[in-house]
Amino acid sequence: MSITILSPKFQIVIPKHIRKALKLEPGDKFNVIEHDGRIEIIPLRKLRELRGFLRGIETNVSREKGRL
Repeated sequence: MSITILSPKFQIVIPKHIRKALKLEPGDKFNVIEHDGRIEIIPLRKLRELRGFLRGIETNVSREKGRL
């Protein structure tokens, strides 16, 4: 776990090891969400980067009788 400080301009610095692990670059965009009293910062990814991330997911879904 890392600690960061909120600046007088309400900015935070993402620690270097996290930036490297998530391959973040200057100019990347994020969704910022308040959830149960905490802040979640979620990087927005380009569709091209998401290609194939569901490979191997189970697609057989059992359905209730009478439903399509």
